[in-house]
Amino acid sequence: MRRADRLFQIVQYLRGGRLLTAKMLAERLEVSERTIYRDIADLVGSGVPIDGEAGIGYLMRAGYDLPPLMFSKAEISALVAGARMVRSFGGAAMALAAEEALAKIEAVLPPDLRDRPAGVAVHAHDAGALSDADRTMVDRLDAATDARLTLTLDYRDAGGATTQRRVRPLGLWFWGKVWTLIAWCELRKDFRMFRIDRIASAEPAGPFRPERDKSLAAFLQQEVSRTDCARD
Repeated sequence: MRRADRLFQIVQYLRGGRLLTAKMLAERLEVSERTIYRDIADLVGSGVPIDGEAGIGYLMRAGYDLPPLMFSKAEISALVAGARMVRSFGGAAMALAAEEALAKIEAVLPPDLRDRPAGVAVHAHDAGALSDADRTMVDRLDAATDARLTLTLDYRDAGGATTQRRVRPLGLWFWGKVWTLIAWCELRKDFRMFRIDRIASAEPAGPFRPERDKSLAAFLQQEVSRTDCARD
């Protein structure tokens, strides 16, 4: 659970009006009591009216509510434009999530901004750039990256020849019309970029444990170093 989500859950639990100990909150959120103490201190420091102390318990003063979600006009435009691009160029699941995100954004906006999303003039049309198979593959690779699953790829090169690769998926990059998978290739023992539209199949081959020298951060650092060398 992300820290922001955990803080939100703590507030929700305390709004119930019952005295809750750090141990009770830690058990519900599956974290340590020390983490709860630190979270409570941060919430109090940000102005949330929580009373109590360690060893006794905590409760929230009546009348407190979370502030409504607020965006500036520029932020609304950026969110809507981004969601529209994902809807047009992302995976099938991404497109659905973008549609739902737009609906949620509109639902929480104050009345004077509620018409703003419909008025955003930035639109995106894929014009057939992504096939249904490509959209499905984007979702599959995204899920494997999130779950840290090694994949066996059947990959076609520019000449049409197919090779099999065992890779650790690290991230997805979109280049305007083409998606690429950033991965650690077990065959080449190096980072590689694979075009999504050339991946014939991607089958899970078991989980992998993160390693610092085979991470997305390491790939990005390698790219920065190559760019710097090219400039010298």
